[in-house]
Amino acid sequence: MGHRSQADRDAMTVEIGFAVLTGALLAAVAFVAVCAPALLASGGGVGPGLPVAAAAVAVLVFVGRVVDVLRRFSRRDTEREVGGRGPLLPDQPSQPGRTSPDS
Repeated sequence: MGHRSQADRDAMTVEIGFAVLTGALLAAVAFVAVCAPALLASGGGVGPGLPVAAAAVAVLVFVGRVVDVLRRFSRRDTEREVGGRGPLLPDQPSQPGRTSPDS
């Protein structure tokens, strides 16, 4: 594994931040989704097992999201190093009257 450029390190930092932020948001939504029906139905009196179960679901959602985002980033980074092709540019300009990027 060679040295990474500053741009590569910055991209990894941004990707980790994105993974953690979206993981935390999805975990909070999962926690509320598990707890809310019981809280609304019982008027606030729930046993101690429900928050524990909701926290377990939230942790699983958080870890799953972080792993998914970072695995996708790693796969994209590996494809670029191996020489995988990126998205193909259109043959025609996207707007009439504009020149193509390769002209």
